[in-house]
Amino acid sequence: MFVDIAKITIKAGDGGNGCVAFRREIYVPDGGPAGGDGGNGGNIIFKADNNLRTLLDFKYKKKYEAENGQDGKGSNMYGKNGEDLVIKVPVGTVIRDTDTNLVIADLRKNEQEVIVAHGGHGGKGNSHFKTSVRQAPSFAKSGTKGQQFEVNLELKLLADVGLIGFPNVGKSTFLSIVTKATPKIANYHFTTLTPNLGVASLKNGDSFVIADIPGLIEGASQGVGLGFDFLRHIQRTKILIHIVDISGCEGREPLEDFEKINKELEEFDEKLSRKKQIVVANKMDLLFDKSIYEEFKDEIESRGYKVFAMSTATVQGVEDILNYCSQLLSQIEEEDIFDDEEYYTDEKAVKKSTDDIKITKEKGIYKIEGDKLERLLYSVNFNDLESMRHFQSVLENTGIFDMLRKDGIQDGDTVSIYGFEFEFYD
Repeated sequence: MFVDIAKITIKAGDGGNGCVAFRREIYVPDGGPAGGDGGNGGNIIFKADNNLRTLLDFKYKKKYEAENGQDGKGSNMYGKNGEDLVIKVPVGTVIRDTDTNLVIADLRKNEQEVIVAHGGHGGKGNSHFKTSVRQAPSFAKSGTKGQQFEVNLELKLLADVGLIGFPNVGKSTFLSIVTKATPKIANYHFTTLTPNLGVASLKNGDSFVIADIPGLIEGASQGVGLGFDFLRHIQRTKILIHIVDISGCEGREPLEDFEKINKELEEFDEKLSRKKQIVVANKMDLLFDKSIYEEFKDEIESRGYKVFAMSTATVQGVEDILNYCSQLLSQIEEEDIFDDEEYYTDEKAVKKSTDDIKITKEKGIYKIEGDKLERLLYSVNFNDLESMRHFQSVLENTGIFDMLRKDGIQDGDTVSIYGFEFEFYD
């Protein structure tokens, strides 16, 4: 079963709590503090695996949790760190934050890894809080929680060339001729229900991957037919082979077919309409009036496309198409299918989820909470001045300082964000 979309919940491990303990030594107040630190929680790591082809497993298991860090122990013994949880996904999987729809990671290479949810930090044991005036601290720090949120997994197949066109124009037949793929072929619409991949090998030794995308129809970008479900799989391709039924045996006009499919590509993703496209007039063996092809070719080439005549029944023109594809592929560089603004950053997440942020005032301290804000806090190095300045800039740019002002905060008041405290000055 081919599954290319899934939604799951991931939960990194919580940090273990610091320990309150004392040594039993003579002449040492309460034996002296000896509480160890808690261990860090395990991370959630996604890893691309070439052996996987579908997201089927994620349809049955919806929640993934990493191991918690162990609590600290006496005698200054640290708690064990939680084990990371490695989740394997097919190469080509895109991971998005469900709340913001921003791209967290695009796993395009085999064994590529990314930490998506960070484990909580272990709490400090009471031995850390000993001072000259506090020889026997009877408190320790709790561990912080691991990050938890929903992510959408979206598989976009890795192929150099994508086959597009209306149903029953000969895409599956073309794939079966030029590769060892064995797609289902029949003389009715929507024979192909899942994308098929095949490797085309040329006589000169070159090879490339071709993806046969299930038949598109008018309205596909709005969810009509099957096209909406599988258009994402041609987003990575470098070249599109647009196959048109030149014979008109389906009762459609070839030029209208060409224009309708391109309109659907543009409405789904404007970048698709800019991809290099080769137009193939198929079923030439069924065309009795060759002037129809010549008129079609003149019109399409006047728009800047290269047109080939083909018959999958007689294999006419197939080799020329493959050779031209190979030539074009050598000239096209791989590019990222996402723009910079589509990628996840903690700052963008906080900005898009300000509704999630809550401010409460307890004993004169303004406490700020919010899942995305907690994630941002993990990325700040509080020992680095530039990192601190960036953190303050985020709080200002995302409107959090405005929210504090609205709640009546004054200069010198204390602000607390998940245990990190600072004084507010406007």
